[in-house]
Amino acid sequence: MNNKSLSNWLIASDIDGTLNNKFRRLPKRNELAINEFVSAGGHFTLASGRNPQSMEKHFRRLPIAGTPAVVINGAGLYDFEKNEMIFFSAMSEEGMQLAIEAAKRFPAVDVIVVAKDMIYVTGIGYFGRFFVAADKLKHRCIKNIEDVPKKDWGKVIFSGLPTDISKVKKHFTSMDDPDLTLMSSSIASFEILARNTNKGTALLKLADMLGIDKSHVGAIGDYFNDFDMLKCVGVPACCGQAPRELKEISEFVACHCNKGAVADFLEYIEAKQD
Repeated sequence: MNNKSLSNWLIASDIDGTLNNKFRRLPKRNELAINEFVSAGGHFTLASGRNPQSMEKHFRRLPIAGTPAVVINGAGLYDFEKNEMIFFSAMSEEGMQLAIEAAKRFPAVDVIVVAKDMIYVTGIGYFGRFFVAADKLKHRCIKNIEDVPKKDWGKVIFSGLPTDISKVKKHFTSMDDPDLTLMSSSIASFEILARNTNKGTALLKLADMLGIDKSHVGAIGDYFNDFDMLKCVGVPACCGQAPRELKEISEFVACHCNKGAVADFLEYIEAKQD
């Protein structure tokens, strides 16, 4: 990158399959491009379904601590410099009750409640324990979801066999305007959050805090849980391996994540600054 200032830009990247390659490693090309972008004054952050504890190692290896991260698929904005949540969108009582009713209806599915300060694994626990074991996340196992404290639920993840998850998805999508945001995160999981809550709404809130116009807010992702984020921002982008639906709404399609898709996107942003 050259010497021009990029301080009027805010760029967010998904982590797995976008910032990181398919082996969950950070391509050197991405690391160098992010360092150059931030050195030129640009604001770069991460936007993920992960909670702050799970995101921390990915966040702190980059020079981006001055820009809060979008966590829990947009339910929160977390400031890693202050180690505190600076914004949180909690599910309503209606949303929590709908999650509880679904958990009873589909007992073979693990239900993971990602709250502001704790993760609760409910149900049989096989899928839930796998979820928390990957990053050794602080959690509590509570078999009955009704016993989970009804406070500050950021999102609820239904995790199980694809055949069971498809039934969960059908259950929620058949509802008449629930007070929820519905999100497919994989064939083995389905998520619900508060209404109008996604990575994009949280990212635009962060842009407002930083005084950056929506036209200078960009985001890059690789899967359907990034769809709403790309629809929200001024400059949407996706990785080369992303599904067709994401490519259709993207202004820029980068290379495959294994080859440094974030670097591709940052080079595109620099060119727009000319």
